[in-house]
Amino acid sequence: MTVKTVQKPAVGAALVVGGGIAGMQSALDLANAGYLVHLVTESSSIGGRMAQLDKTFPTNECAMCMLGPRMTDTFNHPNIRLHTCSYLEKVEGEKGHFTVQIKERARYVDIEECTACGECEKVCPVTVPNEYNEGAGTRKAIHKMFPQAVPNKYLITKRGTPPCRSACPAGTNAQGYIALIAQGKFAEALEVIHRRLPFAGICGRICHHPCESECNRAQYDDPIAIATLKRAAFDFGWEGAAAQAKKSPKQTTTKEEKVAIIGAGPAGLTAAQDLALAGYQVTVYDALNKPGGMLRGGIPRYRLPLEVVERETERILNLGVNFIGNTVVGKDITLAEIQQQYQAVILAIGLQQSRRLKIEGDNLRGILPGISFLRQSSLGNPPQIGKKVVVIGGGNVAIDVARSARRLGATEVHLACLETRAEMPAHSWEIEEALEEGIILHNSWGPRRFLGNGDQVSGVELMQCTQVFDADKNFAPRYNQQVLKTLAADTVILAIGQEADLSL
Repeated sequence: MTVKTVQKPAVGAALVVGGGIAGMQSALDLANAGYLVHLVTESSSIGGRMAQLDKTFPTNECAMCMLGPRMTDTFNHPNIRLHTCSYLEKVEGEKGHFTVQIKERARYVDIEECTACGECEKVCPVTVPNEYNEGAGTRKAIHKMFPQAVPNKYLITKRGTPPCRSACPAGTNAQGYIALIAQGKFAEALEVIHRRLPFAGICGRICHHPCESECNRAQYDDPIAIATLKRAAFDFGWEGAAAQAKKSPKQTTTKEEKVAIIGAGPAGLTAAQDLALAGYQVTVYDALNKPGGMLRGGIPRYRLPLEVVERETERILNLGVNFIGNTVVGKDITLAEIQQQYQAVILAIGLQQSRRLKIEGDNLRGILPGISFLRQSSLGNPPQIGKKVVVIGGGNVAIDVARSARRLGATEVHLACLETRAEMPAHSWEIEEALEEGIILHNSWGPRRFLGNGDQVSGVELMQCTQVFDADKNFAPRYNQQVLKTLAADTVILAIGQEADLSL
């Protein structure tokens, strides 16, 4: 919205509200009398209701033949200032000394650049009812009110922010890219996603899609499969998008300032992309030999294929981002040394460490941190875990650990967590898929001590958990240590939370 304040100049000015036949004639009469006239109409074109008529009564003349000359005269008159898509918000003062405030709705089209060629309308994927024809028929979201509209400029209809977009943490325009997919325009759909989200193929596979919970379609049958369609945009559109990028590469380095980013995970790469597109010289440091962070060394391959990570990260590096791998900041290079070389440093180190349990037996061999286990498994060098595995934790990482252990050959995988099934932080569909794969779930049980055979873990003793959260929803577990049970294990994997490694 643009707010304009109009005051009476010394030569005299008048305000006419309404762009129909009466408003235009009044504006012309006043303008011809020497007044500066501000003509305000909420419509995108002058003409009013008469522009919607075929013939006029009682002469049966062509409505547009009568309107056309007046519309042209009104638009071209040097004493008339036209305010379309606007309405009168406030009037102050008294006769002869009024000050008014006009609020103008956005057209979302630069009218100084628009030539009314109509090419935008041809390719617009969004169709809506045509209010100019009283809802009989449709028009495109980008449109002119009617062919002879004055001013002869296009505008875009927007009906506020859709709930799916409001629910998306990245604010991705789901309606836009789904409309393009419906027309088979996958590369264009991918471009719309990339405006707000660098990792379309990745999020289309691993995002928990809160957008679908808010989708209006659920009021009729089922929500639109937004995440799956995002994946489709990438899978079927990435080749076309890559080819287009080669034809018209984006100009990158235009600024002298250099920025270092420590961490090549999703946050670091997103920052790298945005800074590179803004023209900065960007260098990303990471401990792994290739970019991706948790995407490469954390998310199991059954959920996120490596080739998708390769394509997504390569697209960002191709923007001119310099990547330095196999570098641990604080060991191979100090933070102070980096600060001397760059004008700014971004820490995007994530939560790379698993929390440990300080209970009896926590130093036994065979007790593994969940994050390290997933990293080793994703990078192709999984640890030996035996046939019986117990996973401690109830979140999505714990589910990933349990399902990965199953795929590495464990025949018996138990998952024990403090929460009831309803309280588990893991997504419901992840839990269901784990159960389908044979994971044995133990709700409302917490570890009391680890059992060992020599220095090797042999099991875990659990105690009943009677409360996880207090009345204020704070984590405050309580146990009944009189109710115990034991699970045998060759390996125990902890997935009870993550923390940052701030040693650098």
